[in-house]
Amino acid sequence: MGTVVRRPIAAAAAAVLFVEAVGIVFVNWILGQVVDGQSMSLAGLDPGVMATSTWIMGGLSGLYLVVCGVVLVRSALSDRPPGRVGRILLIVCAVVHVVLGALAVGLVGWPAFVLMMVEFGLIVLALIAFGPRVERDRADPVDAPKSGPENGAPAPA
Repeated sequence: MGTVVRRPIAAAAAAVLFVEAVGIVFVNWILGQVVDGQSMSLAGLDPGVMATSTWIMGGLSGLYLVVCGVVLVRSALSDRPPGRVGRILLIVCAVVHVVLGALAVGLVGWPAFVLMMVEFGLIVLALIAFGPRVERDRADPVDAPKSGPENGAPAPA
């Protein structure tokens, strides 16, 4: 795929991840407020600990999505594929979206599943659009030595 297609795909995937990060943080903040406000407890756990852990989980999830979005923005701006760590981050992000999509069908419904699969598709398409990370030779092909009778190499039989 050419740069005309790769860059917008990576930018769109990054934008979706940034919006999702805000949504995840917001939902976890609301859940923490509800747990804290109603003094809910699960198996005797302290409600304050449950609320705090919900806020921390939301923050870490949002941070992870922002980091994945930054990797995609960097790829879109430089028109280069993400490095090894960036690829691993994006692959894990894609797998998490598939698992959450499968869970979303039963818990929320098919529209949530479709949304998760669109996000999954954008992440995978961004990974595929850049192709494998291959280090190309920096040497000029004109200056590269040629094999053949004129260079002292034996002629093919």
